[in-house]
Parts: sequence; C-alpha cells; structure tokens
Amino acid sequence: MKITTILLAAVLATALSAQTLKVEPAANPAGAESSQVNWSVTQDGNLLMSWVESDVLKYAVRKGGQWSEARTIAAKRKFFHHPAELPEVVAMPGGSLLAHWIEAPKTESEAEFIYAASSRDGVKWTVPVMEHRDKSDVEHGLASMIASGDKEASIFWLESLHGPDKPTQLMRTVVGIDGNEIKEEMLAPDVCECCPTSVTKTARGMLLAYRAHTKDDIRDIAVTRFDGGRWTSPKIVYPDKWQVDACPVNAASIAAKGDNVAVAWYTAADDKARVELAFSPDSGSSFTQAITVSTGASYGYASVAIDEAGGAYVSWLERGGDAAKVLARHVTNTGAMGPVVEVAAGTRKNLGYPRLARVGNETWIAWNTESKVMTAKLVQ
Repeated sequence: MKITTILLAAVLATALSAQTLKVEPAANPAGAESSQVNWSVTQDGNLLMSWVESDVLKYAVRKGGQWSEARTIAAKRKFFHHPAELPEVVAMPGGSLLAHWIEAPKTESEAEFIYAASSRDGVKWTVPVMEHRDKSDVEHGLASMIASGDKEASIFWLESLHGPDKPTQLMRTVVGIDGNEIKEEMLAPDVCECCPTSVTKTARGMLLAYRAHTKDDIRDIAVTRFDGGRWTSPKIVYPDKWQVDACPVNAASIAAKGDNVAVAWYTAADDKARVELAFSPDSGSSFTQAITVSTGASYGYASVAIDEAGGAYVSWLERGGDAAKVLARHVTNTGAMGPVVEVAAGTRKNLGYPRLARVGNETWIAWNTESKVMTAKLVQ
C-alpha cells in the first residue's frame, strides 16, 4: 500500500509539473526570401505551413514525417510585407482550403486590403476576392480566420475608416467555401488600431481575442465568444490597465482544446515590458490570474499552443544585449513553469512574429531570419 501511494504521488507530481523543452531544428520547404510564416492543421490532423516567398504566397503539408511539395496560392500580388500581417490557410470540412492575406498596393497611402481565395483540391485556386465592402484607401487588416461552419469561415479584422487617430472597428466577414462574402458585421466600434486579432474554437464556440481600447487609452486584452448564435459581451482577460497613447502592434495569441483555453499577450503596464499568460477552464467565461512567463525585458510578439492536459507552450521575443532572442517555455494549467529555452537569436526586425503550433503530440515553432523561414520542434 505504501509503495502504491508513493508511485501514485510520483505520477501526479509528474503530471502537474511543467516540461523541460529541447529545441530540435527541422527542415522546411520554404525557399530564399521567405517570411510571414504561419501554421494551421488540416482536417485529417496534419501540419500545414504557409509563407510568403518574394511576391508569391505558398503552403505545404507535413504528413508521415515528410513535407509535401510547396504549392502556390497566389502570385504577383502586392503583399503587405509586415511581420504582424500574417497570411493564413484554413482547412474546411470536406477538404477545401481557404486562404487570406493583406495587400498594400499604394505606396503613397496607408491603404491595406484583405483578399481571400479558395481551393477544392489544394492545387487550383480561385481568383482572389476582396473581403470587405469598404473599398476606400484606409487600413483593413490584422486578420485571423477560422472555419465557423461546414461551408463557411469567419475572417476577423480591423477597419480604420477615419484615419489612425480615430476609432478603429473590429469586424467580421463570413465567407463561403468559394471565398465569396456571405455577410459582414461590426463586433466592436473602438479597438486598438494596429494589434492583430486571434481566434480559436472552444467546446462552446469561437473565441476571439483582441486588444481593446477605451477613451482613456487603456489597451488591455479582451475576448468575446460566439455562443448560441450571438456574440457575448466583451470580457477583459486580465486588467493590466496598460495606458498608452500609441498602438504597440503587439497583441494576444489564443488557443483552445475543448473547454480549456490559454491566452498569452504582451503588456508594458507599470513600465514593465513582459509577456503574460492566463488560462480558462470554461471556454473563456472566466480566466485565472495572469502570470508573467517572460524573464527579462520583453519585446512581446507572443504565441501560444495548448496541450492535451490544458497546459500551454508559449513563445516570445526578448531583448538579448544589442539583439533579440526567440524564447519558449511550457506552463501547466496550474501555473507551474518549466525552464526557458532559447530557440533562435537575431534582430527584433528579422525574427518577425514567431508562431507556435501543436499537432498530435508535436509542438512546432517557426520564425523569420534575414533571408529565410526557419522551423524547429520543441520536444521533452
């Protein structure tokens, strides 16, 4: 009995402890001049990577430990080459693919436009379609996308109709599997104007994270969930009460598995630049106390992936002398933090917006260098 009790205690201790990670560099099919890398997961559970290579948007799928050939989604487009404006490919029920990206065709203005295309076989793609009704030369961007039905997806994005010093709206466009708009709606009339959106699917519906904005320039992270056919009232994940009269271009990353949710974000409240993490056990209805996962002066650009036990893998950029580092760690859903590992080093600009993905029992991370997209696995 005593031996059994000791063994049980050891098992429980192991289950509740954060994992020590090791970085294993892994080859990927991206070529020279590649950047703006992003991840998604196919309907049959395989990893999908997308990226921009010069003026071409490409993707590849990893299956059976091997990458497929790189395939072209769109070419000779006016892609907006900004690390926060990440194209994305989403797999739909039935096997179709939808992709979205941002174009900036006019160098003399801040005009940004969201485009999307679809493919039934992953090879032939439709003619790109602009995914917002307003066609004026203003900012439409910082989008994220998710399959929101058997035959539709939702693109969440920001629209600055009246310039950078005026309220920016949080918008949603519902598109069909052919890439054409079904409907457009406004979700919030005033949000932080240059921080990306992030969306995930919980057991109770889509959960959207974004940086909110008040008339007093408080810019904390908020969530809203599509529940029972309507959007819930926005909820602040944790009241950092970060007041700043500028947009940090530095938002939240959200991930879910069932009812378990993890959100990671950057804040500089109280003049302490850091990355924080909070968990929800109930699909975003409530959140735990925020914990700081970064260890030094952080640049932010957080990404999060959730594991089967509700714990999280978190990555971020941190200052490292005159350069920057991509760091990562594992955190259990009880807040126990594993050691920090260094994934890569470079400049803040060249490293871009590192992204994490969890597929099966593998955790992947991707980041930029000066010349090429790099990838690695985070293993125990």
